[in-house]
Amino acid sequence: MNHEQAGCCRSRRAMLAGTGAVGVAALTGCATYGQPTSAPPPPPPPAGNPSADPSASGAPDAGGGPPALATLADIPVGGGQIYGDAGVVITQPTPGTIKAYSSTCTHQGCTVTSVTNGTIVCACHNSVFDIADGSVRSGPAGSPLPAANVSVDGDAIRLA
Repeated sequence: MNHEQAGCCRSRRAMLAGTGAVGVAALTGCATYGQPTSAPPPPPPPAGNPSADPSASGAPDAGGGPPALATLADIPVGGGQIYGDAGVVITQPTPGTIKAYSSTCTHQGCTVTSVTNGTIVCACHNSVFDIADGSVRSGPAGSPLPAANVSVDGDAIRLA
């Protein structure tokens, strides 16, 4: 092999080594089952439901405190809304009763995915929590959702 051919082979080897490193880096970014991952971004709100987006809640914003996450009208009685950016789920188990919990599932740290039929659901592993007290209705989660502090000022719901 002459000197020019040796240079050619080194370039080819360098290229192949670089390609292999990129493949390993791509595999390193893959999640492993059972490991907490960040939840995918929430889907866009359905047409006619701006309350799914806290920035579009229409909640009045009195200049003195934190911005309003929602209005009372945004939180359905017997249901709730997830505000992932704020890390909370706000529920209204009975008319006029506002509750708030961490939106992080106590099983493996996924963000809860829905509020339906009086429950807060984490679709990662199907843990289900009660909207009235955050308790576990069905596992695998073994601990309730921690309460979050919110205040109701008129019609505005804010983090306290």
